[in-house]
Amino acid sequence: MSDTPSAGLNATEFRQTLGRFASGVTVITATDGQTRRGMTASAFVSVSLTPPLILVSVDTRAQMHELLSGESVTHFGVNVLSATQRHLSDHFAGKPGPEERVPWFEHEGLPLIGGSIAQLVCRKEQVITAGDHTLFMGFVEYSRYTDDDPLVYFRGQYHELG
Repeated sequence: MSDTPSAGLNATEFRQTLGRFASGVTVITATDGQTRRGMTASAFVSVSLTPPLILVSVDTRAQMHELLSGESVTHFGVNVLSATQRHLSDHFAGKPGPEERVPWFEHEGLPLIGGSIAQLVCRKEQVITAGDHTLFMGFVEYSRYTDDDPLVYFRGQYHELG
């Protein structure tokens, strides 16, 4: 074993490799009472059943990072998109379409996305710096879901089940 630390994979190869992991598509939502924001994220994971914890990874350069890092933001939403909501994934991934096509609704003041197959309301529990991203762990206080089909992301493209 060498004492010289490895530089690891370059970003392009790492992204291509991880693109082989099929994932659902989520939109993270939050507000500071003045600004309502959403961000497409596939880096979402369940952490614990008891207590109910999830984790989202947000690039430090993202506008959502600034919002979630703020002291006034205590909660955030996770919206799992349905197969019919590809346009919303694009909208919140920096290719905005008409804002009026976003089916916003609120749960106790937190903006969520209507028509999603699942919504989670999370209390910001822990913030962990991790390279060029920050991991926001959330304690799930509320959820709702449907049995509709999810939007799936694999090898840089959207897919549907079935």
